[in-house]
Amino acid sequence: MADFSHEIVKGQTHRLINSLFPPKGLFDTLADTPEELRVLFDLEMMANPRNQVSAGRLALVPDEGIVTGDTANQVMAAFVHCNDDGGRFNDGRLGAWYAALEIETAIEETVHHLTKRLALSEGGFPQQIQMRELIAAINVPLLNLCGTQASHPEFYDLKDYSKSQDFANSIRWPFVKDGEAGIHYDSIRKEGGINICVFKPDALVRPITQGDHYQYDWDAAGQITVARLTPVER
Repeated sequence: MADFSHEIVKGQTHRLINSLFPPKGLFDTLADTPEELRVLFDLEMMANPRNQVSAGRLALVPDEGIVTGDTANQVMAAFVHCNDDGGRFNDGRLGAWYAALEIETAIEETVHHLTKRLALSEGGFPQQIQMRELIAAINVPLLNLCGTQASHPEFYDLKDYSKSQDFANSIRWPFVKDGEAGIHYDSIRKEGGINICVFKPDALVRPITQGDHYQYDWDAAGQITVARLTPVER
């Protein structure tokens, strides 16, 4: 990793999630310790076998990395309820907290991925989705990949995440001792935008603040309009 430095990312970061996602959950209300949380997941899994995948992901996070209490569900959901194929810098074993330093970048990133997903469905368009903004800070240095699009184009492939996932796995695991807390890197959806990918739940400063709500409207041709529904003073 001689090519890369570490840098503390200062200020707010912005993450957009589907507004229908439950704002409260096991991590917020019922569990006060990691041990209690694991027991609750075991009980829930008995009634809903689909939670086996989430419980398996939670098992990869050491006790000292699990967060509970106020807004913890918003944090932990990013790690245990993730795409089975992973993302740019995580595979399907465990999720990560993806966010952007600017809300405009977060919008462009989510618009791209949602549009791509809807286009795969025969009835994907027209469509309307509401998103809510989660504002968080981090408190640890991140590996700085910004400015590496020319030297490391494999990190920024438009479709194939295999090489960027391999790189991320090489610096994330083992999780407890030597793994990086996360990275920050250039957005390829928004020129000049910066994204972060946080590998450890406890690297985020809580409580997470809820920001604006947005409505994404796709017409029958897949063209999108984004409206800010609930302005929040910044």
